[in-house]
Amino acid sequence: MMKRLLLLFYVVVSCLTVSAQYDFLRPVKDSIPGGYDFWVYTPLDYYYSLERTPVIIFLHGQSLCGNNLNRVRRYGPLDAIVRGREIEALVIVPQNNGGAWNPDKLNDVLEWTKHNYAMDSTRVYVMGMSLGGYGTLDFAAAYPDKIAAAMALCGGCSAKDKSGLGQLPLWILHGTADKAVPISRSKEVVEELQQAHKDSRLRFDWLKGASHGALARIFYLKKTYDWLFSHSLADPDRPVKRDVTISLSDLPKAYDDMDKNAPDPEVVYEKTIE
Repeated sequence: MMKRLLLLFYVVVSCLTVSAQYDFLRPVKDSIPGGYDFWVYTPLDYYYSLERTPVIIFLHGQSLCGNNLNRVRRYGPLDAIVRGREIEALVIVPQNNGGAWNPDKLNDVLEWTKHNYAMDSTRVYVMGMSLGGYGTLDFAAAYPDKIAAAMALCGGCSAKDKSGLGQLPLWILHGTADKAVPISRSKEVVEELQQAHKDSRLRFDWLKGASHGALARIFYLKKTYDWLFSHSLADPDRPVKRDVTISLSDLPKAYDDMDKNAPDPEVVYEKTIE
């Protein structure tokens, strides 16, 4: 009897230890010397999926830069989850202290995640808007062999060598009425890939009349995550999937199919999302 009680105690303690490692929302600070601090969200069914769990890296815009990690929860997938969107993935949300996103530092965050969490390394996705849109394309250009698919909203690309962008499924979206980041920045990337004949895995959409902040609603759409999750590094020739579409008419309906018990969504922060 005593041996059984000791065994039961050991099992309970072990389970509590594992649970402590994988909190649903965990801040990670000062774990990467000179690197980014970030959030890690683990989905509810993580203990069942473990090494089959995809990973989403979300990159915010300039307005959320700083040293207060709570700021980066204002919009994007973490906010979508709070409002009722189910996202069955590890969601990694780093905070940029200022300036351009650094692809090597983002890779450090990805490698830290691989070391500390069970995950499917063939299904790593990156998405972001504005400054985060730049960061998405810069990261994808530098590490196309690690990213299964990327989605960049109202951004551009500062990488001198953009050839890597032609190696992975990529979706670029921009609003034609964007006054914060001109649509020409996204068009430049598209045209460069087209001229280099590296656009076979490229999708792009220009949402007529959409402002800068309006595109943030894309992070709340179920179809956004359906599109991302349909790609894998294991796909032969890594084709871009074109069966999912996102149009201007989708944006007002971004919250319609969310959990009705979640807080009512506010209007997207048009003036503060940069």
